[in-house]
Amino acid sequence: MTSKHPETLALHAGWRRDSATHSVAVPIYQTTSFQFDNAEQAANLFALKELGNIYSRIMNPTCDALEQRIAAMEGGVAALAVASGQAASAFCVQNLARAGDNVVSSTDLYGGTWNLFANTLKDQGIEVRFVDPSDPEAFARATDDRTRVYYAETLPNPKLIPFPVAEVAAIGRSFGVPLVMDNTAAPLLVRPFDHGAAVVMYSTTKWIGGHGTSIGGIVIDGGNFDWEAHPARQPAMNTPDPSYHGAVWSQAVKGLGPIAYIIKMRVTLLRDLGAAMSPFNAFLFLQGLETLPLRMREHSRNARAVADFLAERKDVSRVIHPAYHTGGDAERSAKYLPAGQGGLVGFELGGGLAAGQRFIDALKLFYHVANIGDARSLAIHPASTTHSQLSESEQAAAGVTPGYVRLSIGLEHIDDILGDLAQALDAAKG
Repeated sequence: MTSKHPETLALHAGWRRDSATHSVAVPIYQTTSFQFDNAEQAANLFALKELGNIYSRIMNPTCDALEQRIAAMEGGVAALAVASGQAASAFCVQNLARAGDNVVSSTDLYGGTWNLFANTLKDQGIEVRFVDPSDPEAFARATDDRTRVYYAETLPNPKLIPFPVAEVAAIGRSFGVPLVMDNTAAPLLVRPFDHGAAVVMYSTTKWIGGHGTSIGGIVIDGGNFDWEAHPARQPAMNTPDPSYHGAVWSQAVKGLGPIAYIIKMRVTLLRDLGAAMSPFNAFLFLQGLETLPLRMREHSRNARAVADFLAERKDVSRVIHPAYHTGGDAERSAKYLPAGQGGLVGFELGGGLAAGQRFIDALKLFYHVANIGDARSLAIHPASTTHSQLSESEQAAAGVTPGYVRLSIGLEHIDDILGDLAQALDAAKG
C-alpha cells in the first residue's frame, strides 16, 4: 500500500514482515557480518553494482528498516543512521567540505553543534561562518568560491524562531550550495524538503526515540539537489575519490537513483570513521516512530498551555515560544509552524541568574537533565550547562541569557505540569 499520512507511514513504511520468519516487528539483527552468496555477489556489493549487507559498521537490516521508514516519512529518497546527532551534524559537513573549504551556518544552534563547528571542524581545516538567520541574504554575503554547505536548525533552541528554510534554500541553489536542515525539534511539524532543503538530519535521541533511552542520529537525502549543475562548487561529488577506487559520486550510482550524497556518506565516512548506530538502538527508535505522530500532538498541546500559563505570571519577564513571537519572527512562525506547535518553551525570570537557579532546584516533577524530546518533562539552565563552553558574546548570538530557562514539555497531565511550575516559580522569588 501507499500513503502520504505520517500516522500510517510511522507504522508501515519500509517494512512489512521478515522474509524468513514472517515476524511483523523488525528483528534486532545483532550481527557483525553477512555471508555472501558467492564470489560474484561479494564483488558486486563492494563495487556498488548492487546494494546489500556486508558489515554492520556500514549497513545492518535493523538500521535499514529505520532508514527506510524515516526517509518515507520525511519525503526523502534514502537515509543513513549513525551513532549520534553530533555524528550526523559532522557527517553532513564532512561529506562535502574539505580542508580549506567553508560552511555558512545559522548562529541559532544547539551548544554542542556550535562547539563542533567553531572548534573541532576548525581544527580539521573547515571554516564555519556564522550568520544571523533573521536576514536570509546574510548567507549569500558570507558565500565565496569555497563555500560547500549551508546549515541550520528548523526550530532552534533556545530562540525557538523557525528558520527561513525556503528563502535560504533558494539562495543556496542559485550558488550550487545545498541547505542542510537539523529538524530535531520539529519532526512531523515541518518537512524541510517541502521548502527546498537538500538534506535533513535528526538527533534521533530526542523526539523520535522519545523515551530518553538511546543515543542516535540520522541523515536523510532529499534526492532533489543537482550535484552536477555546479561541478566546481562541489568537488567532493564531481572529482575522483581516491578512497573508493576513484569513484565520481555524482556519476557512480546513477543507476541506483538520486542517492549519490547518502551513498558517499555511507561508504566513505561511515566506513572510515565508524560512527555506526547500534541495531538495538535502531530497534528502539523504530518503536518510538510508531507513536511519534501522537506524541508530537500532545507535546505541542501541553507546551502551548505552559507558554500561556507563564505569560500570566508577573515574575516571568519573557516567554519564548513560537506562539509568542512578534514582528518578523511571528510572520516566520506563522509560515512554518502555523499552529504554534513544538514541545519546547523558554522563559526568563526577572530575578536573572540567581532566580533561574532557584527555580531549577525547586522543581519536583520536572527532571533536571541535558536532554529534550523525552516523554517526561525536562528543564535546564543553558548558560551554565549546554551552552557553557560558549563565550558571552556567542551565548548572546545563540539567544542564551543568564536568566534563561529551557523547558521540554512532556506527556504528563497538564495540571501536574503547571502545578510543579507554579510551586517552583514561587520558590524562585527568594
